[in-house]
Amino acid sequence: MATFLYRLGRSSFRRRRLVALLWAVVLAACAFAAAKAPAAAEDGFSMPGTESQKAFDLLDQRFPGGNSNTADARIVLVAPEGQKVTAGPNKAAIEKIVADVAGGDQVKGALDPFKTAGAVSKDGTTAYSTVSYDVQSVDLTDATTEALQDAAKAGRDAGLTVELGGSALVPEGELGGTTELVGVAAAAVVLLITFGSLAAAGLPLLTAIVGIGVGVASIIAIGMSTTTTTLALMLGLAVGIDYALFIVSRYRTERADGHDAEEAVARAVGTAGSAVVFAGLTVVIALAGLSVVGIPVLTKMGLAAASTVVIAVLVAITLLPALLGFFRNAVLPRTRRKARGRQRAGDGRPGTGIRWARFVIRRPLAVLVLSVLGLGLISAPALDLQLGMPGDESKPTSTTQRRAYDALADGFGPGFNGPLTVVVDAKHAKDPKAAAAGAAKELSATDGVVAVTPPAFNEAGDTAVLTAVPSTGPSSADTTDLVRTIRDEARDLESGTGAKMLVTGTTAVNIDVSQKVTDALLPYLALVVGLAFLLLMVVFRSLLVPLKAALGFLLSVAAAFGTVVAVFQWGWLADALGVEQTGPVMSVMPIFLIGVVFGLAMDYEVFLVTRMREAYVHGERPGEAIVTGFRHSARVVGAAAVIMIAVFAGFIGMSDSMIKMMGVGLASAVFFDAFVVRMTIVPAVLALLGDRAWWLPGWLAKAVPQVDVEGEKLNHAAPATPAEPAPDPVGV
Repeated sequence: MATFLYRLGRSSFRRRRLVALLWAVVLAACAFAAAKAPAAAEDGFSMPGTESQKAFDLLDQRFPGGNSNTADARIVLVAPEGQKVTAGPNKAAIEKIVADVAGGDQVKGALDPFKTAGAVSKDGTTAYSTVSYDVQSVDLTDATTEALQDAAKAGRDAGLTVELGGSALVPEGELGGTTELVGVAAAAVVLLITFGSLAAAGLPLLTAIVGIGVGVASIIAIGMSTTTTTLALMLGLAVGIDYALFIVSRYRTERADGHDAEEAVARAVGTAGSAVVFAGLTVVIALAGLSVVGIPVLTKMGLAAASTVVIAVLVAITLLPALLGFFRNAVLPRTRRKARGRQRAGDGRPGTGIRWARFVIRRPLAVLVLSVLGLGLISAPALDLQLGMPGDESKPTSTTQRRAYDALADGFGPGFNGPLTVVVDAKHAKDPKAAAAGAAKELSATDGVVAVTPPAFNEAGDTAVLTAVPSTGPSSADTTDLVRTIRDEARDLESGTGAKMLVTGTTAVNIDVSQKVTDALLPYLALVVGLAFLLLMVVFRSLLVPLKAALGFLLSVAAAFGTVVAVFQWGWLADALGVEQTGPVMSVMPIFLIGVVFGLAMDYEVFLVTRMREAYVHGERPGEAIVTGFRHSARVVGAAAVIMIAVFAGFIGMSDSMIKMMGVGLASAVFFDAFVVRMTIVPAVLALLGDRAWWLPGWLAKAVPQVDVEGEKLNHAAPATPAEPAPDPVGV
């Protein structure tokens, strides 16, 4: 591996103009394809094989065109204090609003609340109108959305409180906002402090932008959603900067050791590039493994982000060495650029990383115990983890969707925002109407159901749809119990009448997704950790180092779960982070966080421990190898972690609760993993293990391939060349 990448780095350096041109062409082609691609529909959290999805599929078959994915809107109208919506002026204003909206070009229909059963609250203060469109939300024209806003404004001018909800108001996405720019700016500052050179700080940013440009443009071109694009952007930017950071750092070390620019680039790609390739593979394994869960949207997110990581690796081992050929001396420290001779890296007083490593190996047991106990304490809130799918109730109160949700809950009860759709398949029943009536009666008698609509049959008369309104909100645990109760009752209905009763709707889908994710968690962990264990065993030629890496990851992800629960369920620091409504954690968050964090955790493991193994293979004692690894990698790993934290934290400012939760979870996980697990627990464990850390049974050593991540073969294949008598010219 090291020899191949050594040659690749040298070739990219020598043909730097061609390599740079090829990447520019690829970026331009992807950008052109993305610009010409049609807008993608937003992904839904469907789950093939679940009862809720089976019910949706049945509705598609028995009610053709009735269960489409077209946009809808809900206009919520509240009368002034002390008045009712049925009063003359208020009623006239509402009827005019509905009539104006119904006349739109893309509108299929708008229900008059005064002619629709249950559309006016019992106290007469609140009413709503449902507007259905004949196109998807991404296909709504500006004129259509403006007509909806104009209708709301007309109602407010008439003295009513008017709020809007529904998929017609879902934003198209938040790609490339100011929060991402803050993350990039923070990364630039960290890189500048770390390297002390504008060129050295700029190259990782430039290559990361090229990588995410190609990756994100490709995702848009093939029609994936903006949520998928945001995840790819988040990870592509973070790993793209980090991978380039490690290679540039190794290049500077090789130059300080006396190699000329071409040899230094080749060696940097051969050694640090090998670590980048294997670190990228662990991330790809973790992300691609999300497909085993069986949620289409999660599979798309994982595969799209994995492809962006692959592109980041390719950019780091091809484009970056080419750019170093243009900026061969500009990336060096100012003192090195002025020097005319050999200047060893690491001379002078010990840095913070070395002093910390020596402190840890002097007191490894105490450091290990305190670190594990600290992470365990932070992980404690995870024991109260509750899963669900946040909806409009999690949006800020400044949004009209949240205010519409609250108005409906106040006027019609908390369960009105999460009605259950009950499908009665009476195709094999002797009397379909009697079976549907029996289902309605049984639902009405069920504790927790406050209202049931009459059965609505299809044209064939063999399938009926009812709506049951719970007494509790869609994210309540009581609603989950109610869905399970109704499904239990369905078995009695089938045995008595031959009709099947299926529960679906957004609330039921979210419940099924949460259950499916919980069931898939352990198999996913086994798959990802098992594959990564084998990969790390090949990299480090050790059994205990991969085992330690996996156990350290479990500590990191548990602490991240604890942080997410404390913020989004318990409300700690909620105001500071812009979380206006606490509630259950997004159902796909645990398995998503495990996948992403595992990949990132293995990044730091590979980058840090590879230098330790390199020193150990070259003859240093275990304790000395730990210090050497920190001498060469601690500062860079720390900078990489700070950059990732800054990038992920930038997404906390986005209004989408899903992306905000990702930002908090990933930023906290990187902090715990980099600074507590990899920089503290790892050296403590290695110090306690000593030589045993690098032990591999003889029979296994023969079976495991030699990938030479530490670049041992390079020391025999390419001896050091003398330093140049004068600095190389700096290309532009």
